[in-house]
Amino acid sequence: MRSKVTMSAAALLLLGTMGCQRHSKSDKYYLIAGNLKVPYWKTATAGFQQAAADYNVTAIVDGPDGEDAGAEEDAFQKAAATKPAGILVSVLDANRMQSAITSAVRSGTPVITIDSDAAQSGRLYFIGTDNYNAGHLGAQRLIQLLHGKGNVVFFTYPAQPNLAERLKGYQDTFNDHAGMKTVDVVNIGGDTSIAFDKVREYVSKTGADKVDAFVSLESVSAKDVADALDRQHVTDRTVIGMDVSPDTVELINKGKVAATIAQKPWTMGYVGLKALAHVHEDDAKDVGSTGAQARFPAFVDTGSALVDKENVGAWQSK
Repeated sequence: MRSKVTMSAAALLLLGTMGCQRHSKSDKYYLIAGNLKVPYWKTATAGFQQAAADYNVTAIVDGPDGEDAGAEEDAFQKAAATKPAGILVSVLDANRMQSAITSAVRSGTPVITIDSDAAQSGRLYFIGTDNYNAGHLGAQRLIQLLHGKGNVVFFTYPAQPNLAERLKGYQDTFNDHAGMKTVDVVNIGGDTSIAFDKVREYVSKTGADKVDAFVSLESVSAKDVADALDRQHVTDRTVIGMDVSPDTVELINKGKVAATIAQKPWTMGYVGLKALAHVHEDDAKDVGSTGAQARFPAFVDTGSALVDKENVGAWQSK
């Protein structure tokens, strides 16, 4: 059970329905993230840009194409130096970004995190998936598919807070099922070929050491996992992905991926910019999300859902 105050994305949108005429193109809002070329972030960018169009403000997107936390920090500091109306950031490394976010907020720039949080940084609040629950959803389906017993390998980026929360959601759920074992948590470091190579290594194990399932905690490695299994002609392993990229949807349709957890990146980008615009409009950037009379929530849950062969068509059409 989470103690933080939450708010639905739909409810937050109501905050921005008044006073749009007070905004202008001179108001600049930044979205800073890593891996910007993957479909997930293209979708988030589209939502961010749509909100900018609705409010007639300027949207700027910056950050590395890969999982480079140092480059993301540089992009964030560059954006903060321009004194923008606000910054949305998805945090690749919370320890690295904490001081940069704190400095920006103290200098008067409102910062809201999306997708991946840095809770101790002084950001106003977080908009995104309940990542612990996303892990719980995936674990429940995996337990069902493996009939409560199996060895599991995870692929992740350990420094990224949202992925750590997903892993905890999986492992806490496994704790109620003695037959579920985590064999390895592999740091792919932004290089999905590591997942490919690890799968080829693990499929050779037999008996008690046999790996029964592979779980991608991020949006891109499931394709490499499925490819490695396919090339080895292995069909008796279970793959769980993350997000509904075109590749993952295709693999679910082909039966190569059993299920994935869908998020709402478009909503994160859209709601995120509107939330910053609301803060900027009210000049409330120094009012945080803590305390009994906080003006903002601590967490806006944009929602998640399990997608498999039964309902993938509905997500594909969207």
